[in-house]
Amino acid sequence: MKPTLLVLAAGMGSRYGGLKQMDGVGPNGEIIMDYSVNDAIRAGFGKVVFVIRHSFAEEFQKKINAEHFGNRIAVEYVYQELDNLPAGFKVPEGREKPWGTNHAILMAKEVIHEPFAIINADDFYGRDGFMVIGEHLRTLENAKGQYCMVGYRLENTLSENGTVSRGVCNIDAEGHLVGMTERTSIGRNAQGIIEYKDTDGSLHPLAPDTTVSMNLFGFTPDYLTESEKLFVQWLQEHGNEMKSEYYIPFAVNTFINSGYATMKVLKTTAQWFGVTYKEDRPMVVERLKKLHEEGIY
Repeated sequence: MKPTLLVLAAGMGSRYGGLKQMDGVGPNGEIIMDYSVNDAIRAGFGKVVFVIRHSFAEEFQKKINAEHFGNRIAVEYVYQELDNLPAGFKVPEGREKPWGTNHAILMAKEVIHEPFAIINADDFYGRDGFMVIGEHLRTLENAKGQYCMVGYRLENTLSENGTVSRGVCNIDAEGHLVGMTERTSIGRNAQGIIEYKDTDGSLHPLAPDTTVSMNLFGFTPDYLTESEKLFVQWLQEHGNEMKSEYYIPFAVNTFINSGYATMKVLKTTAQWFGVTYKEDRPMVVERLKKLHEEGIY
């Protein structure tokens, strides 16, 4: 059994300016997804599914397809649109904001039937991250409720050019996730202390070694069915709100707290980096150049 990689690529990258998933940042014009898929192939993944939007599907599929990856991995596409909702629900008038990361995952429910990992299209996770999660997922054939994630040190995931959002993890003595809280507006203050802004505008410090999620999760196929049921409940409570989103941490917390699932936090030596802002690009270019010079790629 080979696991599947699900790439969340529907975001247009408004803060970056344009379709950042297509920006060539490698020495030979490679985009970040090239590295992710290449690492996934090496880690034994058999299929990659891209969550995109119809508005840029033609541009995307011309560049990102099975031939682009040397026909070494199967490629499929699914589409995240606002009106892709369960029966009985409709988009409230005036809503433009997407329904969130867990809604994006649900778009793949018809094409994924095996354990799978998910990533953001514009993040670099490092080869070891894929090796670790790929090896773990291969042990979960026919399993249910046995989820996993690769955790990163918070201090290694910040941008020097603005604040970021991260899923802050609470981990028990056995290495399982107890809960995850989505923190927004995380950055360093003038004194170099890492802090986040709460919903009421107050600032709170976070330790540099805090384990955070970078959306490198691993799930068994039942996650798609169970989180679709949960989405119905979520819509009943939040469906008429203009900016509320159905986040992955919300679903994960719900399944853990109910006792339905566990989530193993996997350790990795990999370094994360990404293009959150346009100003991050030179740093990414330099890091990738160094990895090529070292013979990693």
